[in-house]
Amino acid sequence: MTLSHAHPWRDTTQYTKLRLEEAMQEAELALKFLDQGLHRNASGKVFQAWKAVVSAAAAKNRELIAKHYTGIVKDRIGKVRSRADLIIALMPTTRLREVASILEEVYGKEMVHLTDLALNLHEFQHNGLDTESAVSRYTNLNDVEKDIRYLAEKTIEWVRRLGQA
Repeated sequence: MTLSHAHPWRDTTQYTKLRLEEAMQEAELALKFLDQGLHRNASGKVFQAWKAVVSAAAAKNRELIAKHYTGIVKDRIGKVRSRADLIIALMPTTRLREVASILEEVYGKEMVHLTDLALNLHEFQHNGLDTESAVSRYTNLNDVEKDIRYLAEKTIEWVRRLGQA
């Protein structure tokens, strides 16, 4: 799903709605991939789903995010944007845990715990199973499957929660 028609600096409500729709679709696709035995693809989709949830939550709490990410930056096309808006729009993986930690103030510890789980699955997506646990935390597919299902279910819960708020 492309969000080229909704940016947080234009319409926060529409942006949030689109990110929540994206999260729902990605979570459902993750479960379909998992049912087909496509573990790495499923882990990537559920990661994207959770990342969209965090982005939507950040957009709903833009003022809080703006307190932590001050100043302005240039985007890819050279336009000056608020640093907070750019982080909300792009939600870089390198900032995901940090943003979740900021949002913990509003949503509680679960936001951080689920983000950590998403990052573990993202790592698995790129590195696969690792019996030595050197490049992945996962040593068996049973744990991967349980975590994908759990994060997909929690993502769907959060989409409903944020969509109602």
